[in-house]
Amino acid sequence: MNKVNPQPLNIKIVLFDVDGVMTDGTIYMSEHGECLKAFNVKDGLAIELLRSHGILTGVISGKSSPALTLRCEQLGFDKIITGCKNKLPKLKEICEQYSINLSNIAFCGDDVLDLPIFKHVGLSIAPADAHKLVLNKADWITQSNGGRGMVREFVDELLCSQTNKLLEEIYQPLMSKIIEDDIDGIEQ
Repeated sequence: MNKVNPQPLNIKIVLFDVDGVMTDGTIYMSEHGECLKAFNVKDGLAIELLRSHGILTGVISGKSSPALTLRCEQLGFDKIITGCKNKLPKLKEICEQYSINLSNIAFCGDDVLDLPIFKHVGLSIAPADAHKLVLNKADWITQSNGGRGMVREFVDELLCSQTNKLLEEIYQPLMSKIIEDDIDGIEQ
């Protein structure tokens, strides 16, 4: 993880763009217009890890598709906004809804549609293969590309940095659930 702008953190919600962050940006389309997307299961478990530490999660995506909505619902995001090209107004609505400040938000994005948000949030994150303009503005840049474990890499680092705990310690709440066979609702 390249921390271009290291800073103290008080992140209460992590928001994600999807295409190029949670996926590699590839969209498969059938002759009937059905969209298929590939998601990394490692990234899916990162959402549960955030939840186990009391951090809210959400998606603000420029695209909209049944596959995207299904995956977001499977992962149990607290906020799902799709088909949104101008993301900044939605960001402000989320602050009002959850009574948080912009500085309490981390946002993962990969393309120029995400740049207006990068200027306002407490922590901006980009995958290694993000557009150059995005890489130039990101606070943190993962070593992983979008759709290739970048969400998990970021979440591990965020939780270690924010809690001042070791990796093994941040996984303890999740591991306890697994050991106790309390895994209903845990999705990869």
